Amino acid sequence: MKIPKFTDLILYEDDNLVVVNKPAFISSLDERGEGSSEINMLRLAKAYSDDAQICHRLDKETSGALIIAKNPEAYRMVSMQFEHRKVKKVYHAVIEGTHVFDELLVDLPILNTGKGTVSISRQEGKRAETWFQSLKYFKHYTLVECRPVTGRMHQIRIHLATQRASIAGDEMYKGKPVFLSQLKRKYHLGKDQEELPIMKRFALHAYEVTFKVSEDKEVTIHAPYPKDFETLLKLLDKFDS
Repeated sequence: MKIPKFTDLILYEDDNLVVVNKPAFISSLDERGEGSSEINMLRLAKAYSDDAQICHRLDKETSGALIIAKNPEAYRMVSMQFEHRKVKKVYHAVIEGTHVFDELLVDLPILNTGKGTVSISRQEGKRAETWFQSLKYFKHYTLVECRPVTGRMHQIRIHLATQRASIAGDEMYKGKPVFLSQLKRKYHLGKDQEELPIMKRFALHAYEVTFKVSEDKEVTIHAPYPKDFETLLKLLDKFDS
């Protein structure tokens, strides 16, 4: 994988903070058990600004807006906003099936079961809430806006799965990859060719983040879709609408 140039990822920057459009397949922080050679957003950020700290995590496969503090004071300021649920996060996801979500609130507690997995547990889980709004309908898929109120691990992914609306390509939560041959009627593969999915990851993107950069200034940062997400939507538009 090509290591991105940190400066190419910057969406917003001031003296204390920087917001980047995180590429997919790069961890936010050092993953437990990974070799020290594994590149991650924290390392890229520290190479850019010595005291950089990541303010929240995005799953490795998730792309989009990631807030990074350049100093401890800024880190504290943003962390407090996350703690008090003052940061507004908007994600876009492509889900399986046609689903009419009109400000649907999924309020199901999530239990972190360890080893990178979570489950819904009304007894032991921690409170988790996500709002869902359908944005665009295709024949077999829907583009949805997801607004998590809490920040539990895999929250959007498992909440969608409980609605029988798994994110395309999210095999951990029963989502299947999208192949062009499913969408395009007369699709022919060459002999001995193996068809690859349109997206080599699950279709989830951190589209927008709104938070305070100082006592009296709030910003909304919008992260454009990466190429793979855009391609999937273009192909669904063309062959599945």
